[in-house]
Amino acid sequence: MQKSARVAVATKDGLAVSEHFGHAKLFHVYDVDADGHRLVEKREVAHYCLGGSSDQGALAGILAAVADCEAVLVAKIGDGPTEKLKVKGIVGLGDYAWEAIGEALAHYHAGRDAHLAALAEDPAA
Repeated sequence: MQKSARVAVATKDGLAVSEHFGHAKLFHVYDVDADGHRLVEKREVAHYCLGGSSDQGALAGILAAVADCEAVLVAKIGDGPTEKLKVKGIVGLGDYAWEAIGEALAHYHAGRDAHLAALAEDPAA
């Protein structure tokens, strides 16, 4: 039996995975298991995407805010942030964009093993 997963969700409205990683000002953090999900807390962050440039200090703050999560679900995420999350052992996913949060969390949990296996893959191999 798998333990629960802690997952951060970038959302504008609290209903759907609806925010771009770089524009997020708030992440809803959930514990997810086979029985469902539970909101743990909401974490405020400074958005780091500044329209063509980025605030690396803000990115460091986001990485710290989601450090206890195994995945971050977003509407969209670039390669740079995806790699920064991966280095921290966190899966960055845009796969569930615009899905209702509960549905997205259930889909993530159902595919969790594959997501974590992909995270562990060495791209140089």
